[in-house]
Amino acid sequence: MAIVDITVIPVGTGTPSVSEYVVEIQKVLRQYEGKVKYQLTPMSTLIEGDLKLLLEIVHELHEVPFQKGLQRVCTNIRIDDRRDKENTMERKLQSVQAKL
Repeated sequence: MAIVDITVIPVGTGTPSVSEYVVEIQKVLRQYEGKVKYQLTPMSTLIEGDLKLLLEIVHELHEVPFQKGLQRVCTNIRIDDRRDKENTMERKLQSVQAKL
């Protein structure tokens, strides 16, 4: 189980707002409900699941702005792939909260 933090940055939108792209990305993620968990944050989206599937989803999300007509997209990803024990978003938060 891995966690991916992804930020898709559409370049050349003509406006500072990118919410229309965020909406389309969330629609893509809805197609994977039951296969992955995901969480929208103010700055990125977190996705939890099998790493191979997550990387396929990352590619699909990267394509969203191109499908809307843009010519340039920058995508930042971070991968947390821990294999010695179960790694979930919830478990990571619980671990920190238990220590507070």
